[in-house]
Amino acid sequence: MAQAWEYWHTVWITTAALVPLTLLATGALIAGRVRSGVPRGRAWRWSLAEAAMVLGTVPWVWMILTPVRVPEGTVLVYLVPLSDLRVQLAEPLPWVVVQVGGNLAVFFALGAGAAVRFAALASPLRLLMLGAGCSLAVELIQFGFIGGRVFSVDDVLVNAVGCLLGGLLTHRWWARRATPVLAARPHP
Repeated sequence: MAQAWEYWHTVWITTAALVPLTLLATGALIAGRVRSGVPRGRAWRWSLAEAAMVLGTVPWVWMILTPVRVPEGTVLVYLVPLSDLRVQLAEPLPWVVVQVGGNLAVFFALGAGAAVRFAALASPLRLLMLGAGCSLAVELIQFGFIGGRVFSVDDVLVNAVGCLLGGLLTHRWWARRATPVLAARPHP
């Protein structure tokens, strides 16, 4: 835990400090949308979904893009699906929970909010593809620019599943996504 604090304390402190600002921004978004004619329920759903996507995803991506020290001899590239996951599952249980749980959490909030906010993403396959695309982009940035990070196809797969699970958690609100605001307004 001390090593995690050493690497990511700035992320955790900054995220905690941004919660009140995020709540204020969400309130302002809701009020602005309601004033512009968006139905109150939709204004709340959209604004909360956007806040969740940002505040629930950015800190994880920030942590992923933080350079770390890895033990000598650590394999830094895993291109064979399930090979890195197999290595991780051989570790002690607390490490497996942290590693796999952390990878599921990276794009969980993105998936939870994306399907609520954007009708085009409201399907399991699209959420899985969104998670895989975002994860692949992060893994490539790690590989090309961040020292001491492991590029793993398994991370892409688990991150994508996390995005899907987040979307499935909010599935009941997908059906409430009404037609776009412009189509809902009466014509003069």
